[in-house]
Amino acid sequence: MGSREGGCACGTVRFRLTDDPIVVHCCHCRSCQRESGSAFALNAVIEADSVELVSGAPERIDTPSDSGKGQAVFRCPVCKVALWSHYAGVGAKADFIRVGALDDPDAFPPNVHIFTASKQPWVALPMDAEAFAAYYSGKDVVRLYGENNAARWRALRKG
Repeated sequence: MGSREGGCACGTVRFRLTDDPIVVHCCHCRSCQRESGSAFALNAVIEADSVELVSGAPERIDTPSDSGKGQAVFRCPVCKVALWSHYAGVGAKADFIRVGALDDPDAFPPNVHIFTASKQPWVALPMDAEAFAAYYSGKDVVRLYGENNAARWRALRKG
């Protein structure tokens, strides 16, 4: 794969992915719309130990979520750009990298669209897109992630 780098708008925080993401979610929930200021959030899910800080250090901002469990958003302390989040399901073991913070965001298109029940009506999904009105179930993981990435995900959930 080769490393993938990214960072904030001002360059204070730079990071590198040392592996490919497990899965890329395009989340259309109202919380992601609000937090991103856009129609959705595009998150590349990867093991936290596969993300190396190259320079700077993000600040953690705890925010509420529709689940009631909250999320930790990691932002540049200077320009405040969101770089990744931690969600309640696996916490600090996985980083949900904002794909737009990568130097080459084209490298990681979404594998799945989630919470499409609240998708903006003017957003058109590709005809062949995997899409779920809410979140998908465990039975969908192998099909969506592939066998190897499903195993990586299971390891995070166990550990």
